[in-house]
Amino acid sequence: MSQLSITLLRMGFLVLLWALVLSAIAVLRADLYGTRVTARGRGRRSRQERDARAEKTAAPSRAATGIRAGSISTQNPAEAHLAVTAGPLKGTTIPLGQAPVLVGRASTCTLVIDDDYCSAKHCRVFLDAERWMVEDLGSTNGTYLGNHKVTDPVPFREGDVIRIGATALELTT
Repeated sequence: MSQLSITLLRMGFLVLLWALVLSAIAVLRADLYGTRVTARGRGRRSRQERDARAEKTAAPSRAATGIRAGSISTQNPAEAHLAVTAGPLKGTTIPLGQAPVLVGRASTCTLVIDDDYCSAKHCRVFLDAERWMVEDLGSTNGTYLGNHKVTDPVPFREGDVIRIGATALELTT
């Protein structure tokens, strides 16, 4: 081999070594400082686009959930809260309103849970005809209401507990 080809090989190995070192530093930095949290709703979308998006995530109809008009709960939805009773966010409460509450790992969710057993958009809690419902959004590890796995939207009553990995959520009024 010529001296030029040996020098080029040495330089190539040196470049690869530095690329490995810099990528290791980037991984360590991400582990130490975490992920970057993006700000929500800072004028990225117009009001019409947000309204159109809200219509897509609206609660399912009574016909789709099997709720009859006579089976409406007597709890006052204006006073309801979602309380975290177990897990890293224990003690956190979220007031429930007309908008659905998304639970998951994604920064766009209302309740962000940093758990390996939680999907990006895991489940949602929503109001349907004065009755709270919980719906699994196709999560990998499932959403459990009590000891039953949630597959379709099911009623969520006061005192019921939703389990998502190590986190437990309870409906309180």
